[in-house]
Amino acid sequence: MAANELSPFVAWETFYVIIGSSAAALTGLQFVVVVLGAEARSIGRLALGAVGAAGIVYTAVVIRRALRQKRYVPVLEDWLWHCTFPLIAYVTLLVAALLLRRDPPRCLLVIGATALLLLFIGIHNAWDAVTYIATQQPQHREGPPDQK
Repeated sequence: MAANELSPFVAWETFYVIIGSSAAALTGLQFVVVVLGAEARSIGRLALGAVGAAGIVYTAVVIRRALRQKRYVPVLEDWLWHCTFPLIAYVTLLVAALLLRRDPPRCLLVIGATALLLLFIGIHNAWDAVTYIATQQPQHREGPPDQK
């Protein structure tokens, strides 16, 4: 095959490397969350509550930065996936941590569901970022850089 016939496929190589690496990292993170969830009795509600509270603070920082930046105007989907859904997840995690001693089986289920929600949010946001970067990069002309 000639080089010009492969060029559409070669352009996607980096995209799939980034997506594959992100998926592997997020999958590994999920295993860490599962192990932490399995050890929830030894960790206690303090650590889970701290993660929930830290997530709420982090979401507030994300919202503040999104409101300040000028290069891109966030749309509804951006507000939902980068602000609203994470805030819901972290508030849910904090509430579940506070109620863990009253109803451990139900709270552990909620904590697991919250971890899964955060995983989906991470996958979506990684995909969204890669897609945005890939579609917003300027087109490069073929040939030596000194030719116009």
